[in-house]
Amino acid sequence: MPVRYDHNDLQQFSTRLFVAAGLAEDRAAVMAEVFLEADLLGFTTHGMNRVAHNVRWLLSGESRSRGDPEVLVDRGALFNWDAGFLPGPWVVSQAVDTALERVSQYGVVTATLRRSQHIACLAAYLPKVIEAGYLALMTCSTPSERTVSAHGGIDPVFSANPIAMAAPGHEYPLLFDISMSITAGGYVARAVREGTRMQEPCLKDGHGRVTDDPRALEGPPPGSIMPIGGAGHGYKGAALSAATEVLSMALGGYGRADPDAAGDGEANSVFLQLIDPSAFGPLPVFRQQLHALQNLVMTSAVAEGAPPARLPGQRAWEQRSEQLAGGVVLYPTIMEDLAPLAAQLGVALPQTLR
Repeated sequence: MPVRYDHNDLQQFSTRLFVAAGLAEDRAAVMAEVFLEADLLGFTTHGMNRVAHNVRWLLSGESRSRGDPEVLVDRGALFNWDAGFLPGPWVVSQAVDTALERVSQYGVVTATLRRSQHIACLAAYLPKVIEAGYLALMTCSTPSERTVSAHGGIDPVFSANPIAMAAPGHEYPLLFDISMSITAGGYVARAVREGTRMQEPCLKDGHGRVTDDPRALEGPPPGSIMPIGGAGHGYKGAALSAATEVLSMALGGYGRADPDAAGDGEANSVFLQLIDPSAFGPLPVFRQQLHALQNLVMTSAVAEGAPPARLPGQRAWEQRSEQLAGGVVLYPTIMEDLAPLAAQLGVALPQTLR
């Protein structure tokens, strides 16, 4: 049986870790909520798995524990902030909350953030948007990172940029958070750690040979992750990678063209947009259209013996509900990484449910 933890116990544990690392309790609680939300939804590489990194960044000073983002532009329906290396989950949560406060007035609110410490899982910010009845579109990129190759190329060019979208549905929301590369860097790092191969040949080594060996990414010479579509149709993923960097870096005004960005570590550039469907027409009409789409997906025919087709977000939402009720299952290495850090900071580990 998998080991489970009470949701509230895990959140309090993470909060105490961040407080011990120098973060104010209200900010620490926001951080803990975002990381745990990712695991509730099943995103195990970018949830509690990232807590140890964030605690160490606070301890080392790579993350700024105090202060507020600098407002570079604010026109009501759009704003641009310089986060100045504030903890990513906290500063992005502030941006989402600001957009939520404004979207009923403006219909659409768009924001960009620069120099936010790594923001982890995009989907983790979206349950509150879904529950408020709005749509969300998010993407981010990492100006200092190059791990994903252009289609046909060998050199890593892009960071492994995700896109997330959410919309309130009839029974389940539409919700996805997907990388524009075949796999994300977190899965490559996990495979290296566990001494396994990737599930499919999704990497190129430094000589351009397609491989499933995760060690090829580091080299030498350094390899790359292929964009969505792989060796045959990677132009699709490469185009989407370019789009995410335009939305997050170019619109935000900070990225590949800035010499200082190369030293920004894992700091992210972020694009966020919230949409009020009732601003475009009657809300019942929107809900009817989305429900029709959901019904088409969920009732579509499948091969004999195959599981039914799922709407993107259905499994994540079901898993979230199940874990809130019955306890959270963490990937085995997460507590292994957190235990010595908790001992160092004098924070008691959470008790397991079984």
